Amino acid sequence: MTHYNGDECVAISVTPAGVPGLLFHLRVSDGHGALEQITTPSGGASSPAPLFLYGPGAEPSSMTFKHGPFMTMQVVFKPHALKTLFGLNASALANGWARLDEFGAAGLTDLLTEARGDQERVRLLTSFLMSKLEQEKPRDLLVEEGLWLIDRNPGGLQVRDLLRALSISERQLERRFSQTVGLSLQTYLRLRRFNEAVRLIRTRRFARLADVAATLNYSDQSHFNREIKAFSGVTPSSLAQRVDQLQSAQAGLSALER
Repeated sequence: MTHYNGDECVAISVTPAGVPGLLFHLRVSDGHGALEQITTPSGGASSPAPLFLYGPGAEPSSMTFKHGPFMTMQVVFKPHALKTLFGLNASALANGWARLDEFGAAGLTDLLTEARGDQERVRLLTSFLMSKLEQEKPRDLLVEEGLWLIDRNPGGLQVRDLLRALSISERQLERRFSQTVGLSLQTYLRLRRFNEAVRLIRTRRFARLADVAATLNYSDQSHFNREIKAFSGVTPSSLAQRVDQLQSAQAGLSALER
């Protein structure tokens, strides 16, 4: 839950984390949506509904909010939640968003808008998500096991390691992973390692960025630099300089642009 009480327009840069979620945004002055636009380096631009479900994404993005006070409420899901909670082929929403009312939430936007405070909004959203959780959806337990293995070793696993551990062909795993997570297996591995790199930089336990790269088994410093730039939009040294300004979230890292 975030509240902004200023009058200026705000832009927030966000790095991807490879997980889906939902976002509710409300401008205090008129009760309409506060988020004006989401843009990505590849040229993508969209204006999401006040309550929307978003996919994992693999690009950094900029979220521009309208002027005046606003609030946001975000729920970050497990990587497989688009399939297990909403019965969705996650690849259909990989780099996009959808209105939540397309998934049985008709009227929820109005209820959240008219709610008397944050506590009531949390209750409403929790009730909706619990109702989705109680409706059984097919789960791909093999992909979920793969996600667990990646999470346990974010800098050390490669595709061949997962194939061996899960006793499955690469073609089958790629298809099932894309349907469940929304990203290719290789892209997810890259994102998971990138976010672990940022976490290690934030700890300030490493005197040199090269030590972070080595700890996470990047092939060399150039590889490390390219990956950081691809997912954050800035160089590792620039990222390290502003690391204290970053807001930590499972959905990624965000920082105020202006």
